[in-house]
Amino acid sequence: MSTLIETRDLTRILWETVPVTLVKDISLVIGEQEFVAVTGPSGSGKSSLLYLLGLLDRPTGGTLVIRGRDTARMDEDERAATRLANIGFVFQFHFLLPEFTARENVEIPMRKLGRLGRNEMRQRASDLLAALGLADHLDKRPDQLSGGQRQRVAVARALANDPPLILADEPTGSLDSQSSEQVFKILETLVRTRGKTVVAVTHDLDMASRMDRRLHLIDGRLTTEADGATGDGVLPDT
Repeated sequence: MSTLIETRDLTRILWETVPVTLVKDISLVIGEQEFVAVTGPSGSGKSSLLYLLGLLDRPTGGTLVIRGRDTARMDEDERAATRLANIGFVFQFHFLLPEFTARENVEIPMRKLGRLGRNEMRQRASDLLAALGLADHLDKRPDQLSGGQRQRVAVARALANDPPLILADEPTGSLDSQSSEQVFKILETLVRTRGKTVVAVTHDLDMASRMDRRLHLIDGRLTTEADGATGDGVLPDT
């Protein structure tokens, strides 16, 4: 299994009047095709760690290597290009643009990357949404969709550029139990059948126990790593 992410003593401190340590001395390796949970109490640094791994924030110490490239050596353009091509994001609140349809929201990352023509982007967005059970909702705006449907659109958007890494921050936190299970199965299937790596922050310990392993944070520090369990899930090919 090839290494996708490696950190060494990764640290993030907010230098305010009273310095606040968000993440402290985290060293870890995440390989390709892993399903990893990040757990811990509120304020433990879970989301802060995810933002560092996703190049949404910069560390104040330590090293972050993505696909063999030391991110400290990247300028802003390379960071943005790396993020766009290699990382898909799914958040608790989907952050879909309300004035755009489901399909148009999924097309946005492809437009930014600029690898596909207009018709190809439209077709890929349609295929991704259909694979997630949304074939009848392509032209609906977010306010015309249920919470579970909106989160599935967000998953499709995260997959738009076919990134190897999906980072999910409480992806089921605002969903009912049925929709939560549906989103979990989709994320699991991305790992098992699509070869993606999924790193998901969650407060749901039952969900975390069903993942390959768990990273547990307390006060910004990695305290334990625990093995999880694997399962099945089927996502239609696109």
